[in-house]
Amino acid sequence: MERTPVIFFGHGSPMNALGDNAYTRGWNEIGRSMQKPDAILCVSAHWYIPAVAVTAMESPRTIHDFGGFPQKLYEVQYPAPGSPALADRVADLLKEKVDVVRDDRRWGLDHGTWSVLCHVFPDADIPVIQLSLNENEPAEYHYELAKKLAPLRDENVLIIGSGNIVHNLHAYAWGKHDVEPFDWAERFEALAREAILSGDHAPLINYQALGRDAKLSAPTPDHYLPLLYVLALAREDDGITFPVEGFDGGSISMTTVLFGQ
Repeated sequence: MERTPVIFFGHGSPMNALGDNAYTRGWNEIGRSMQKPDAILCVSAHWYIPAVAVTAMESPRTIHDFGGFPQKLYEVQYPAPGSPALADRVADLLKEKVDVVRDDRRWGLDHGTWSVLCHVFPDADIPVIQLSLNENEPAEYHYELAKKLAPLRDENVLIIGSGNIVHNLHAYAWGKHDVEPFDWAERFEALAREAILSGDHAPLINYQALGRDAKLSAPTPDHYLPLLYVLALAREDDGITFPVEGFDGGSISMTTVLFGQ
């Protein structure tokens, strides 16, 4: 069995769930071009809580964790099954570093997960679980924690991170998708790509020390940290591609980073 890739998706607006654009077509092509996984583990920017938790329900609900969007978006469902067995496996892999909370009731699949997966795997027939981001821990903690998940790549489990390398809603041009990106956004994106390609992840782990461009590009950690989970799981012989690229509204990077395919 081939080693599964690991993928970071720049998910952007939840409206992409309904969209037919360069981003969503790129996501669909990723799904069509890869070996079908037995299960999916997603680290989403939108489950940012003071604990490390994993969803463990048989049938996770589709969470519409946003406001002010058209009614049609609230009607979207992604009825993928869950996997309590995979949740147990994740908890076992992480137990040396943390006691994982097994959430079998409260959460489900938030839009960081389903707005992308509805294009990557539109049949919703692959079990999906989510792993939370512990908001109390620094970037290095997340990077080191993610390394413990490495065996899953050899068990046909697809691990994805869903966030955005650049995510600044205060600077976002609402309703204007084609505006030129800010210079600080382009510089930080270019720095991130260079570090990813070089395999030197230290600058990206210590991103808060990178100055003004980093502070504007990742003013809060939630959308940035999923990238570190994917970087931590990359292997030296993985190919590195950026199958989806671009900026939305000037201040959200839609870049996808794929390792291993």
